[in-house]
Amino acid sequence: MIAAAGLTPAWQLMMVFDRLEVAEVNRATETYATSSGKVTNVGLALHHLGGRSCTIGVAGGTAGLNIEKEFLALGADATWIRTQNPTRTCTTLMDRASGETTELVENGKPVTTDELQAYVKTFAEKASDARAVVMSGSLPPGAGKDFYKRLCELCGADTRVFIDARGEELCEALSLRPFLVKPNRDELALTLGRSIESDGDLIKGIRDLQEAGAQNVLISDGTRPAWLGTAEAVCKLQPLEIDTVNPIGCGDCLAAGTAWGLERGFDLVQAARCGVAAAAENATMMLPSRLDPERVLKLADQVRVE
Repeated sequence: MIAAAGLTPAWQLMMVFDRLEVAEVNRATETYATSSGKVTNVGLALHHLGGRSCTIGVAGGTAGLNIEKEFLALGADATWIRTQNPTRTCTTLMDRASGETTELVENGKPVTTDELQAYVKTFAEKASDARAVVMSGSLPPGAGKDFYKRLCELCGADTRVFIDARGEELCEALSLRPFLVKPNRDELALTLGRSIESDGDLIKGIRDLQEAGAQNVLISDGTRPAWLGTAEAVCKLQPLEIDTVNPIGCGDCLAAGTAWGLERGFDLVQAARCGVAAAAENATMMLPSRLDPERVLKLADQVRVE
């Protein structure tokens, strides 16, 4: 079983415009609403890819209820800790004329000590049955920068721990040697406190994270190649040529697809190819994380590795 864990889900409103004009009245030609945020994107991706998975999240207010209802309707296994503060709502504006996407992101609301204790207790119960855990997303006020480290301490020695985070939240957990960390290029720069301008800078950044404790490092970079650093080598995984519909959740599907590939028995490089394929598949659909496992496997064979 693979568990998806995180504290900052979101209810996502997506609005499509023929042409978006700043400081003008804009009327959407299409609107969509769905669960989003890293933890829910990973959880839904794992559910659609198949195999046993469970999402462990927090949910509050109307937005939280909407997320719970959607997971239930999709038959996706999830456990939600109810929170006093409402789950955030984020909005995506898609301009068909320019092809540009604008994100309006609401920060996660604070969580209380009691809510965190309930979450940690639930996580400990679920993690005991998990072969892999994907921890992802920023941490809300009240969680503490060491929250992912605390979750890592609850995982078994044989559990593959993935962390998709940045800055102190990631650095705090590195001493526990997570199996794989997956910041994007900008988050790598933020975590290391320096710019990442060249491929050499990026490779050095990967090795620095490994020296700090990460066993493996996977760096996403939007539509550009992803980079995988293992103990043996650093690989560049070329992106697939696709017609992008909606980029939301692609990085999360990269993490979920990689964890899923490992669960299927692939080695890490082949699993990362599954991750790149999952990200590409995700970008071709309006709603995030609605992946087709057979399509992902076919696309994975097309991912070139250098």
